[in-house]
Amino acid sequence: MKVFYDKNANTSLLRDRRVAVIGYGSQGHAHALNLKDSGVDVVVGVREGGESWRKAAAAGLKVATVEKAASSADLVILLIPDETIARVYREAVEPSMRQGATLAFAHGFNIHYGQVVPRSDLDVIMIAPKAPGHTVRSTYTGGGGVPALIAVAQDKSGSARDVALAYASAIGCGRSGVIETDFREETETDLFGEQAVLCGGTVELIKAGFDTLVEAGYAPEMAYFECLHELKLIVDLIYEGGIGTMNYGISNNAEFGEYLTGPRIVTDDTRAAMKATLHAIQSGEYAKAFILESQAGGPTLQSRRRLTAAHPIEIVGAKLRAMMPWIGQSALVDRAKN
Repeated sequence: MKVFYDKNANTSLLRDRRVAVIGYGSQGHAHALNLKDSGVDVVVGVREGGESWRKAAAAGLKVATVEKAASSADLVILLIPDETIARVYREAVEPSMRQGATLAFAHGFNIHYGQVVPRSDLDVIMIAPKAPGHTVRSTYTGGGGVPALIAVAQDKSGSARDVALAYASAIGCGRSGVIETDFREETETDLFGEQAVLCGGTVELIKAGFDTLVEAGYAPEMAYFECLHELKLIVDLIYEGGIGTMNYGISNNAEFGEYLTGPRIVTDDTRAAMKATLHAIQSGEYAKAFILESQAGGPTLQSRRRLTAAHPIEIVGAKLRAMMPWIGQSALVDRAKN
């Protein structure tokens, strides 16, 4: 597997092109600001007069309606929620885009599952940073960058991959490394990682550990520190140097407990559930469920958000974090700006 860096990117490919970033959420604000700081001509396409319009304008970015942004650009990247991309593309972007322009995504979901069928005259590429947008921005402004994946679904011009690599470099990803993949592999591995480990698996593990301690009579504050707060400290060690570095940094007692108890928590049943999760992603079963959920207005999402907000770990956590003001001072997420 070849890894590309800034030295491999022909950034001049973006010099005379305008990029329209559609959306100004987590990824949208990061891409737009990083591109602008890299000298790229950027316009942000959002709903006129909305909150995102105000935030983008306040950040010094050019702002236009989605239709006008798309019609003025040589490269249009859709950085809005997966469930809205198909409609926005169909109604506003496809009729507006120039012949021979480039259509880009940061996730392969809509192409892989056939929700967007691009015009045949377009190059279709993906630039997928392997981090949330707020980290894409903070890492860039700190002089670094996050790794990224690039892929090509349509190469009408013959230079689609080079443009994707140039874009990845312009948002800072060439500083740490860019790997070429395809839309299927990115989509299926990304969904699996989110569901089984990073979001679904981790959140349920945290809540289960917290509930176990509290139900056994321990103070919720103690349970919070042991099952949530310290997780970041462990993940930071793994992020820095892998599992071996983490084990080097913890006590022998903690390491022994890892080997003794870890396999009791992640059992053969857990692994079977992971395989079933992957199968549902590969078959399109999960995509269908998500699309239907979105079409119904997100009732499951809304109810689960309410339940999560009411969970004792969220309530006690908010109180404890208020005792640690340095956490908020270095926060990645500022909802007033992005």
